[in-house]
Amino acid sequence: MDVVSGEPLFASLKKFDSGCGWPSFTAPIEHENVVENSDVILGMVRTEVRSTHGDSHLGHLFNDGPPSEGGLRYCINSAALRFVPCEDLDTEGYGQYRRLFDESANEEGATQ
Repeated sequence: MDVVSGEPLFASLKKFDSGCGWPSFTAPIEHENVVENSDVILGMVRTEVRSTHGDSHLGHLFNDGPPSEGGLRYCINSAALRFVPCEDLDTEGYGQYRRLFDESANEEGATQ
């Protein structure tokens, strides 16, 4: 969740270890909650990632993520995020996202 606005941004289901030391995700939970802007600071061309409602700088988007997941890496500053444990989604007002974790658990159970 965006630490400023509370809007849902990324879920641990799409998190992966990119080796960069920052939390990295292959996709946002809700694409409409993330804005991508061109960033040419420091002489590099990058894609900045911001939250839609909070207008918070979240990090950057790169094209070196896992190919099997679409190839994107949302490299996000952990200070911009508020992590909500799955068991607290209902009490924190994010119960509609529990289905993501329930579906994932069902898929894992089907493959065992």
